[in-house]
Amino acid sequence: MKKLIIPFFCVLLFSTSVEAQQTAAKATKTEATQSKLTPKEVIDNYLKALGGKEKLEAVKTTITDNTLSVQGMEFTMSTKKMGNKFKSEQKVMGQTMTQLFDGEKGYFDQMGQKNMIPADKVADLKKGKPIEALGYDASNFQTVTVEKVDGKDYNVLSSDKGQYYFDTTTGLLYKSSSKEGNAVIKSYMTVDGIKFPEEIEAEGNGQKITIKTTKVVINSGVSDQDFKG
Repeated sequence: MKKLIIPFFCVLLFSTSVEAQQTAAKATKTEATQSKLTPKEVIDNYLKALGGKEKLEAVKTTITDNTLSVQGMEFTMSTKKMGNKFKSEQKVMGQTMTQLFDGEKGYFDQMGQKNMIPADKVADLKKGKPIEALGYDASNFQTVTVEKVDGKDYNVLSSDKGQYYFDTTTGLLYKSSSKEGNAVIKSYMTVDGIKFPEEIEAEGNGQKITIKTTKVVINSGVSDQDFKG
């Protein structure tokens, strides 16, 4: 069976790069217009649409169960988060693949092959939060443009980390573009008053993936012991 890179790709789904941002900018430059909103207003609207900043900050741990479809196969994934720590386990064809980050370092283990997370990714992972949306920093974005995708307008934040498309009507994140790949959030689900992506269509490293969230547990069932390597 072809070696899968899904665990690492999924965890870094919304991480971005200068190269991706520059490539995307060239493709859409002629279609973009200046937005009336500031980067801070776009981010504030996003947090409000998800449930409100105060409610999001009250989330200390999460457990997320997903099903993933890729290369004609379907398998399950469960991810635990606490602060910037996470542990993700995927089960496919009788095999278990694990990725773990303890807040300082981590690894991904696939088919018995254990590899450390690259040093250039660790700095970004250290900034992780149970609710990743809280990691957006308006100072990283200088301008906001408005671009039309499939007939709808989106506020687009661009930086040296990539591009993020926010629905001008709902305020929710719709798409991200990065060197690792592109991800489109097709729908959201609500758990305890907070919105989480329910279905994501992603593409990266030559693979197309559909990720469906089946369950989210907030502030329960996670301890420091879960992140011991």
